[in-house]
Amino acid sequence: MVGLKPSIVPPTPGVRFLSAGTAACIADLITFPLDTAKVRLQIQGEATRCQGSKNMKYRGVWGTVVTMIRTEGPRSLYSGLAAGLQRQMSFASIRIGLYDSVKQFYSRGNDHTSIGASTLAACTTGGLAVALAQPMDVVKVRFQAQRNVQGVQKRYNGTLQAYKSIFKKEGIQGLWKGTFPNIARNAIVNSSELVTYDIIKESILRNTGLTDNFPCHFLSAFGAGFCTTVVASPVDVVKTRYMNSVPGQYKSALNCAQVMLFEEGPSAFYKGHRCTNERKGLEPHPTNQTSC
Repeated sequence: MVGLKPSIVPPTPGVRFLSAGTAACIADLITFPLDTAKVRLQIQGEATRCQGSKNMKYRGVWGTVVTMIRTEGPRSLYSGLAAGLQRQMSFASIRIGLYDSVKQFYSRGNDHTSIGASTLAACTTGGLAVALAQPMDVVKVRFQAQRNVQGVQKRYNGTLQAYKSIFKKEGIQGLWKGTFPNIARNAIVNSSELVTYDIIKESILRNTGLTDNFPCHFLSAFGAGFCTTVVASPVDVVKTRYMNSVPGQYKSALNCAQVMLFEEGPSAFYKGHRCTNERKGLEPHPTNQTSC
């Protein structure tokens, strides 16, 4: 048998919160350049762009990374990292840390939890996490979207200044801009990810010599991340563009989607999806927590 023996002692809520947030931050440090490349690809093609980026053309995941390093320097790949780590610590701590407790509540303490209860629990904790972490997500996306080149005025110069500037110019609603599409994306991600994760995991355990531990979890999460990206990419692109937009650019998230469809075609909804595929496999998964 391959793999380590899983612990029979369930982690405490405090350990779940801390381990989920820490794991998410470590994963973010590794995958943040891919996330930044994803944002640049997702906003590419907009009729109205910020910071003079309309003259820049990105081609593919690694082409975007290379272009950013050449024109803006390696540090540009980590623009918005502070807000990203703030988001991960709060988002993952709630989404993953509360997952088991909420799942037990929906399953009424039963040992065997249904897919419906698992999905509902994930959507609940994910929705709460989005509501709390949305301001950090908005700042992170806007930092990733702005170009750091000479002759182009920066939209924001620091994380704290970004929070203050958004609040001053757009009000409190500016910090929570894009919450609805973000919650919708979260629901789609959790629903598809949990179902495909369980299917892949059960198949691996049944047909291979792997045990219910890290190697199995990694393969299952990687496969589930790929399937989830295909389903959730359109909402993710709309979410990114809407959060990054200046006041008045779009009337709503739905209007943003309509503009994308009419001006750029259906392919616009899948910009940056390859970055998401590679990033998803390294993110902590809620169903892994029971074996920590």
